[in-house]
Amino acid sequence: MSTLPRAITLAPQTSVPPAAARRAARRRARRETATAWGFVGPAVVVILGLGIVPVLWSLLLSFRADDLVTPGRWVGLDNYRALTQDPAFHAAVSNTLLYTALYVPLSLLGGLALALALNRRLRFVGLYRTLVFIPFVVSATAQGVLFSFILDPEFGVANSLLHQLGVSPQGFLSDPDQAIYLLVLISLWSGVGFCVVVYLAALQDVPPELVESARIDGAGRTLILRHIVLPTLTPVTVFLLLWQVITALQVFDLIYVTTKGGPLGSTTVVVYFVWQQAFQTFTAGYGAAAAYVLAAALMVAGAALRVVRRRQDRTEGGVR
Repeated sequence: MSTLPRAITLAPQTSVPPAAARRAARRRARRETATAWGFVGPAVVVILGLGIVPVLWSLLLSFRADDLVTPGRWVGLDNYRALTQDPAFHAAVSNTLLYTALYVPLSLLGGLALALALNRRLRFVGLYRTLVFIPFVVSATAQGVLFSFILDPEFGVANSLLHQLGVSPQGFLSDPDQAIYLLVLISLWSGVGFCVVVYLAALQDVPPELVESARIDGAGRTLILRHIVLPTLTPVTVFLLLWQVITALQVFDLIYVTTKGGPLGSTTVVVYFVWQQAFQTFTAGYGAAAAYVLAAALMVAGAALRVVRRRQDRTEGGVR
């Protein structure tokens, strides 16, 4: 009997017609598409239902005289024209700009100063950083309730301390000349913590070799801060500037809890004005128009900061 190995034979392969292959590929693609939409579909429904649809609906509402109860009517640009002549809206815009002009630079400067102070090897530095950040986690509603008790003109702790120091009682949030500035201070109590955390993270990216070289060359802390640290922090500063501007222009809950736009309208900002028009005077179309004026201001602010950032990038690229 022969011991030679047998030749291995393969079964003949049957060729698949091109048309059938294309049909199978299309069926597989349809199944993959259906599976993908099954995963993505719920998120798309949420985005459409809570984002895009309300934006489009409120845009149409801003061109109508509507109280959300009875049938409204189309008025075109009348709501926007009325805003240009409304003293209450002008006052709300002025209050918003004042609040923003105070809150934004103070929060950035305070955050940078505390970040530089905490960016050292100190004992219990982790505890200090946590204590600085905790107020940012507290909701604006809780902050408003807390400071409403502290700054109460009759029973608050603040006036009790002033009495011990021989200072006459203050109106605080009930005084039209003090209310908006106190709201800025309350906002800084929490808003500075966010800036501190962001700046602390950015300070870790400052090249230590540049700092060490500057020290060897005899540069002091002021020169190192001006020529090395601050230029490195420029992108983060632009981000924080945009973030804090948007936050300031949209302030609402703190004012709703503390002053409700008073006294005498001294703390009525644009967002609170929109809420008043929609849910107190039931002129929802007019309030929607005011909301879109604010949205336009936010887009302009974002575009302006983007242009500034691009110019800085070009300048840095040219220098390099």
